[in-house]
Amino acid sequence: MAMSKTTLKTLFGIYGVIHRQTLLLPSTLRCSVILSTRSIYERDYRRPGQPPDTRWPWQKIQFDFSKGVEGIKKHIGLLKDEFVQRWTGPEGRPLIEHMLEQTRVQWEFRGPESLNQWVVSSDQEIGGRSEAYIKLGKNNSTCLLYGTLCSTPPRDGETRYSGYCTLRAKQPLASFDRKKQYDWSSFNTLHIRIRGDGRPWMINVSAETFFSHQRDDINSYFLYTRGGPYWQDVKIPFSKFFLSSRGRIQDDQHVLWLDKVKSIGFTLGDKSDGPFQLEIDFIGLCNDLAHTEEFAYELYKRNPEV
Repeated sequence: MAMSKTTLKTLFGIYGVIHRQTLLLPSTLRCSVILSTRSIYERDYRRPGQPPDTRWPWQKIQFDFSKGVEGIKKHIGLLKDEFVQRWTGPEGRPLIEHMLEQTRVQWEFRGPESLNQWVVSSDQEIGGRSEAYIKLGKNNSTCLLYGTLCSTPPRDGETRYSGYCTLRAKQPLASFDRKKQYDWSSFNTLHIRIRGDGRPWMINVSAETFFSHQRDDINSYFLYTRGGPYWQDVKIPFSKFFLSSRGRIQDDQHVLWLDKVKSIGFTLGDKSDGPFQLEIDFIGLCNDLAHTEEFAYELYKRNPEV
């Protein structure tokens, strides 16, 4: 009987501990949920001094029935076009045309609707004073990026550097907002026709990645404009693009994945305050048979052979 009484006391003690932990469980879960949501929301950049947005994802949705019906019609039409293009060939073209293609104009500016494919941003997102705008050039046949660069950092006590402007192409979307990528594996050179003011720019090509921590990886190369009234044809091999992440060049370099390209952009940040201007006629691709270089930079082996 003594053993049974001890066993019962032990069982009741364990039950009391479990019961107390169960009573505390909702508050613990609430704290863990708050911490997890904060970690999710604070992954992106947040301007210093502003409170984080802790709303749930469904609280950000603005539902409109009429727009929903229009969106369903639009996406069903896009889905139908995708099925038809699959039967025609790659990207809706015959297979023989796709195989023999040597040049392609990927972006050109021939009307106001072409500007909707691009996004302009500057350091005003972090409290800076730079300004950037985009409009059509003369005869509505070119894209004119202009504005003012200011490298004065915001007075928030945290940001030390500022002064950049960016023009970036939107990633194409398939039906029901599925992300698409450009397949540039048939080409080896980027061809751009521009007219600048003598400032150096940075061309950024971003490709689809497999892991979330690689979402800031971009492949970049320099673009030097001559200035003056004459157009400039620039050809940059894709083997010259180097890998960087959040503005830092990576030690582990690899070739740009041309079959998963999702966007291209132009960045100005030469720390020279004042007005700037860049006019773009078209952005195209070509297959230069004289260029045989695969990659211009050293590739290090992680586990070198002994």
